[in-house]
Amino acid sequence: MKEKIVIALGGNALQSGKGEATAEAQLAVVRKTCEHIAEISENGYEIAVVHGNGPQVGRIVMASEAAKEVTPAMPFDVCGAMSQGYIGYHIQQCLKYALNKTNRNIPVVTVATQMIVEENDPAFKNPTKPIGPFYSEAEAKALEDEKGYTMREDAGRGYRRVVASPLPRKIVEIDAVKQLWDSTIVITCGGGGIPVIERPDGTLEGTAAVIDKDFAAELLAEQVDADVLMILTEVEKVAINFNKPDQKNLDHISLAEAAQYREEGHFAAGSMLPKVEAAMKFVRAFPQKKAIITSLDKAVEALDGKTGTVLTFN
Repeated sequence: MKEKIVIALGGNALQSGKGEATAEAQLAVVRKTCEHIAEISENGYEIAVVHGNGPQVGRIVMASEAAKEVTPAMPFDVCGAMSQGYIGYHIQQCLKYALNKTNRNIPVVTVATQMIVEENDPAFKNPTKPIGPFYSEAEAKALEDEKGYTMREDAGRGYRRVVASPLPRKIVEIDAVKQLWDSTIVITCGGGGIPVIERPDGTLEGTAAVIDKDFAAELLAEQVDADVLMILTEVEKVAINFNKPDQKNLDHISLAEAAQYREEGHFAAGSMLPKVEAAMKFVRAFPQKKAIITSLDKAVEALDGKTGTVLTFN
């Protein structure tokens, strides 16, 4: 029986840190990304793909606000939906091509996915999710003064705007994803899903937030009964004492060890912390299963047990 894998793609799988922030540049990066994803599929795994959207939704919001004198600015949740659409379009186009090159005629589809969040989630009072480009400290201060943005330093790379990042509670389109699973590679929960609040009468109302894609991928992995939650990022392995002389890369960690390292502050918020916490949540829910955190180019090797950080219950 084929193993089910939910793959969470980090920002480096969509855009190069050195490249221009254009749709064309993103498409070039996504082409290479999809070659790796296609190889996972070729090895006999059933997969679904979840991607982030922090830089993209930030730029869409900026463009919309900059053009407000010409055309009304779009609400934040609509900008999130727009990012989900165009990133999904790039992935499904490139992944279908990569699969066709090996004569694997598997449909690939993007599902515009809403994610229910709680209106009273404490994240709305403490924005932490970085979106958009990086700024200098002076530029960040000016944006705080001029636009009322909340700006925070991001892992030594500069300052970025941060917005609320509530926890995902329910995938609205999960039944459609399940029905497609056996025949189709589904790109879903893009950018963590479009955040919506469910009202007492059952209506859904968009809200200004960006859900962490790692937590969205974890919820999806639970819902489809995945065998592996695979979180792909820029580094081959999770490390403690990161970027310090005594840095130690981790091959395998148990749930208890991950909790200890988290309490000791080894994982940066907005960077490795949500990845580790999502992995912890998955193995806590499914003690017999595993989560893998590794780099995109090492994904196949990690599934073969040759690299990456594997997180298990024990």
